Amino acid sequence: MKVYMIPFDTIGKRSPLLYGQFIEHFHRQIYGGIYDPGSDQADENGFRKDVLEAMRAIHVPVIRWPGGCFVSSYHWKGGVGEKRTPYFDKAWRVEESNEFGTDEFIALCRKLECEPYICTNAGTGSPEEMSDWVEYCNLESEGQYARLRIQNGHKEPYGVKFWSVGNENYGSWEIGAKASEEWGRLVKESAKMIKHVDPTTELTAAALTDIHWNLELLENCKDFLDWISIHQYWDHIHETNRPADYNQAMAFTAHTEDAIGKVRGLLMAMGLEKKIKIAFDEWNMKEWYHPNVHSIEQGVEKKDYLYPRDDNDDNSIYTMADAVFTACFLNALNRNCDIVGMANFAPVINTRGCIYTYPEGIVLRTTYHVFYLYTNYMGDIVRNIGCPDMKRIRVVNCEGMPEEIDALDICATGFSDRPGIAIAFVNKLAEEPSEIELHFEAAGKVKGYYICGKSVSSYNDVGNTQVEILEEELGDFHPGMKLCLRPHSVEIIRIGC
Repeated sequence: MKVYMIPFDTIGKRSPLLYGQFIEHFHRQIYGGIYDPGSDQADENGFRKDVLEAMRAIHVPVIRWPGGCFVSSYHWKGGVGEKRTPYFDKAWRVEESNEFGTDEFIALCRKLECEPYICTNAGTGSPEEMSDWVEYCNLESEGQYARLRIQNGHKEPYGVKFWSVGNENYGSWEIGAKASEEWGRLVKESAKMIKHVDPTTELTAAALTDIHWNLELLENCKDFLDWISIHQYWDHIHETNRPADYNQAMAFTAHTEDAIGKVRGLLMAMGLEKKIKIAFDEWNMKEWYHPNVHSIEQGVEKKDYLYPRDDNDDNSIYTMADAVFTACFLNALNRNCDIVGMANFAPVINTRGCIYTYPEGIVLRTTYHVFYLYTNYMGDIVRNIGCPDMKRIRVVNCEGMPEEIDALDICATGFSDRPGIAIAFVNKLAEEPSEIELHFEAAGKVKGYYICGKSVSSYNDVGNTQVEILEEELGDFHPGMKLCLRPHSVEIIRIGC
């Protein structure tokens, strides 16, 4: 397969926020995950040092918190100050200690030198409660909540730039779900109050690919919004925890850009594509496993709805299928960097996260290595690339229907601050290598960085590392250079870097 690239034919400059992450008060993401004061691994603030080190290595640019479904019954004022009152979290049906709140989240972001992104309660909350939260975080000293922050030991404002009005308030599963007509009005009033507190904030609001919902939202709120938020999980297994097999996962890769295309089209039709960007602020291939909660008939005993969540910790289900899909989606985000300005992998830790914690240490799942490859080796200027003789393969999707998909997913980048080219190649073929020829002008040494596995089922676990990043020297570049991509692999080659 021949790969072509035209010099200076660029799509745009990718925002670093495309490689963002997400944490929610669900299962072991916060407590026993990133925040574990009782752990031997904890620092002076209760954060796991090994987790912080792993997150720094993938240069996390932004973290979205506190949810997620959790936020729609979360009242932030109970999670600040010395007196923290536990309460029953009606979203996930557990007691929330309130030990980790706004101040702890900001401390985490400061340690990681990343942007905090706060999602507000638009379920049981109010516009006033949302704007009070902005006052607490961003005002210097005016008002009772800025003074409360100072009283709590934080004199300087936090300067939180990114805020979301709500989570998935369009969904019946969300506490405080809204009709589209209600939503547009609520977002408008919330945005007005937030902007009155701090006009420099950048606001997004919950949306989806439904035209009616988005029209109501945008017609009411286009003057206040900087972003529009969309979420997607492709493997719908929240009730079963039975993941798609490798070929079914590859069928998902043919649809990584569907939602982006639909929302882009609406923004363009309304003349808003230059004003409002897409925040794909919750995504993963696999849905989280939480049976008998987001359904009319609730599990009664904890063995029916709570204890099964431990099955999210089965590292054997996070295989090269997850890695290949994740790389394909990151490629899609890059190719749409002119309209998608932020994305947040859900979540960064435990559940379906790329980092798994246990008392003695951490496991870096296959998806972690994908983020490492992209954040450390890819460039920020996304370039158009062509492969006119792309091989097509047939797979069977989760509905049992055959689909034809591209055998490769390719994303080419340059660098805004130095010469060189970095190209990500994702070979979706389960057992076969793919040979490619590079037909473009470039100069310099070629170096490759890649992950694959002995099989598509390769995974990492405690004491069992089957997938890791490997490197190879490939010699001097010349037009027509041939490369052999390994089966089920994610490979980045850098030329002249």
